[in-house]
Amino acid sequence: MKIVVQNLTKTFPSRNKNTHEDVIAVNHFNVEIPDGKLIGLLGPSGCGKSTALNLLCGLLKPTSGKIFFGDDDVTDLPAENRGVGFVFQNYALYPHLTVKQNILFPLQNRKGKDRLSKKEMLEKAKEAAKLVQIDSLMERKPSELSGGQQQRVAIARALVKRPKVLLMDEPLSNLDARLRLQTREEIRRIQRETKITTVFVTHDQEEAMSISDLIVVMKAGVIQQIGKPQQVYDDPSNLFVATFLGTPPINVFRGQVKESVLYLGPDPIFPVEGVKDQEVSVAIRPEGFLLRENGALGCKRNAVEVMGRDITVVSTHEASENPTIRSIISAENREKVPSETVRFDIKPNKLFLFDRESGERLPFKWNEREEKENG
Repeated sequence: MKIVVQNLTKTFPSRNKNTHEDVIAVNHFNVEIPDGKLIGLLGPSGCGKSTALNLLCGLLKPTSGKIFFGDDDVTDLPAENRGVGFVFQNYALYPHLTVKQNILFPLQNRKGKDRLSKKEMLEKAKEAAKLVQIDSLMERKPSELSGGQQQRVAIARALVKRPKVLLMDEPLSNLDARLRLQTREEIRRIQRETKITTVFVTHDQEEAMSISDLIVVMKAGVIQQIGKPQQVYDDPSNLFVATFLGTPPINVFRGQVKESVLYLGPDPIFPVEGVKDQEVSVAIRPEGFLLRENGALGCKRNAVEVMGRDITVVSTHEASENPTIRSIISAENREKVPSETVRFDIKPNKLFLFDRESGERLPFKWNEREEKENG
């Protein structure tokens, strides 16, 4: 089921007695979600992603804009008539019911021509439980299950009615690190098997990037960028997107362009053709540093952290806007890291320039052929 959202806006009345200005939770939200894809709605807390999900579900009515499921305008359709499955952050299971009864519950509430026989309902419940691999737990109650198992029950309950659209609101946030990894892999497997169009809300960029076909990055109710996870990571449209995606976070510097050359403090880094003379924000991915004896960028070494196959050089620089700079290099070069001043060349495809005022991306040209030759 393809989803099309056009200029969706949601405002809430102000509780500020001084300003009386409405709070805009979602602002002119436009997105097209292809049929059968998993889309990650990503952004910091308070950015409007859960509000957008509730608008899609029908739990909230938009202030303006339209929502289409396929060719059908569902903007004013009640939630129960939209054919959506919803997985909540806190599982929302009935504690007095067994796993089987929890999964059966949506089917038992059907009426009229949609009503199924007990045999049909039980078969569908068993199919949903098997899909999420909890078919051996059907007689247990939620209190007898782990967090990951409870979340699987919640997913099975959402899937049992064969929804057109599956909506998930931070479904992994209550799980520990290992369960989060395991459960997100299961969600991706289930989505691929069922081919149900799925919208997955999270503030965890690693979750969104690992399982999504497309990600929608939001800030203050406004879409900042839409694209495939790797494409958004490699080609951020503004400084917010660049800093929000990536672990460890991207390193940000105060830079200056003079006569088409980028400077970080006194260090000339390399030519940036097409950028006029100005002060800029410079963002460099941690994996964008090349350890070189005579590298263009000189940093004061603080520490070296061993991460297995890689090491992280922790350093400082006068132009850095972060307290420390984190540079990821191969562990084979550990003995080559100087004890005081460490020098790097920068991979141009891992460096981004942004306008100091607006934060918008400033494109520049670099010699890709020469970069490949230099490694």
